[in-house]
Formats: sequence, structure tokens, C-alpha cells
Amino acid sequence: MSRTTEVLPSKTGWWRNKIRLGHSGRSRLLVGALLPVLVLVIWQLLGQIGLISRLLFPTPLTIADSFIALIASGALWEHLRISMIRAAAGFALGGSLGLLFGIAVGLMRSVEKTLDPTVQMIRMIPHLAVAPLFVLWFGLGETSKILIIAKGAFFPIYINAFLGIRNVDNKLFEVAKVLSFSKLKQIIRLVIPAAMPNLLLGVRLSLGVAWLGLVVAELMGSTSGIGYLMSDARQFSRTSVVFVCIIIFALVGYLADALVRFLERRLLQWRDSFQGK
Repeated sequence: MSRTTEVLPSKTGWWRNKIRLGHSGRSRLLVGALLPVLVLVIWQLLGQIGLISRLLFPTPLTIADSFIALIASGALWEHLRISMIRAAAGFALGGSLGLLFGIAVGLMRSVEKTLDPTVQMIRMIPHLAVAPLFVLWFGLGETSKILIIAKGAFFPIYINAFLGIRNVDNKLFEVAKVLSFSKLKQIIRLVIPAAMPNLLLGVRLSLGVAWLGLVVAELMGSTSGIGYLMSDARQFSRTSVVFVCIIIFALVGYLADALVRFLERRLLQWRDSFQGK
């Protein structure tokens, strides 16, 4: 009997915590949606009474009609699929190279002195400056687009991997030396776990920059993708379709960032950091 009475409060407390978390999640969602909904309502009213140009600023309902038409025709899904493949390929290439170079530069001072100045100079070159060169070197095919995306994805992970390693407590490396860890074992068992907060921050930043690189790549010269769809709509003054493409870029970018933040909460549960008041 005593065991039953001990278990019941714990179950009750678990359900209370779950309900409390559900309520807090819904309240955050409602508060976050308040400003966008208010802006959309005001935008719609101003368009209907003619205070803003419907050609330059089509009303939200007009944009929604274009969105539904693109979905019904299948064009939106096809262009989105192509853009996602390009972004994923560029991010995988640039992110993996950024991680490898960042670990090498972070672990070895000789590599830092040799490599880092060149990398930092290349980092300062804007996407729009190198995009024409990539087109001249590799043509208008997928290679140039993926390389433009990879260039953007490389540097945030590179810098954060370097900073994450240099912020690791030096005593941990001394313990690893005492335990006779090999270089590979040091990286897997010590460096990556200790640098995980910086690495995940680098992934978040890298995804955002890769998504920006995708826009540049598809606007430079493409016959498919969301960027091409936006450029084509601009040429024919289909402003509502341009807004649809902008919304798609924003939504996909937000979802990618939310996925990394979810992984961050899962992998960094051990941190007791300030969450705001």
C-alpha cells in the first residue's frame, strides 16, 4: 500500500509537468504569432482601401491565391525539391571541409600559421564577387551553384570549430595524454564533445549562409529552383509569386534552424545556462 502511495504522486507530478510544458509551448506560439498576424491584417486592410499599390504590395489574400495555384500546378514542389538538393549538397561539402580544417587549425599551431591567414582573406570575399568567376570556370551547371553554397557554408563551421577547440580546458588534453589517447581518439572522445556548443552554433550560422548562397546561385543563372522562380516572376511583374518565393525561403530556413536548435537542446542537456527572464 505504501508503495502505491509513493508512486501515485510521482505520476501525478509527471503529468502536471507535461501539461505545464504544453501550456507554455502554446502560449509562446500564440505570442510569437501575434505580431505577424497583426501585420497581415493591417496589410490586407491597406491594400483593400487602396492606400498601398497592389502591384508592388499585393495583399496577403492575393499572395495566398498564388501560393495555392503554384502548389496545384506542381511547380512549387519541383522547384523546391531542386533547391533543397542544391542546398544540402553545398552545405554537406562546405560544412564537412569547414569542420576538418577547423579541427586541424585548432589542434595544431603550425597549421594555423600556414592556413588561417589565407582562409581569413578568402572569407572576406563576398558571394557576389566570386559567383561570376565560378560561372566562368564551371559554367551554369550544378557545379558552380553547389560551390557558391559550399563557400558560404564553410566559414561559420570552420571558425566555430577552431574557437570550440581553443576554448577546451587544457587539463582535459593533459588527462588524454596520461591515458595515451591517439589523435583520432582525442578528437572523437574529447575535442568534439567539448566543442559541441560552438560546433552547433557554427551549423546554425552555416545553414543560414548556405541558404543565402543558394539565392545568389539561382539568381545568377538558373532554369530551376526557387530563386529562378522568383527571378522569372520579377521579369513578368508577378509580384505575388515573388512574395511566395520569399516566404518559402523564410519558412525553410526557419525550419532548418529549428531542427538544429532541437538537436542543441538534446545534445547539450548537461548545460545549466541562463534561459532569460
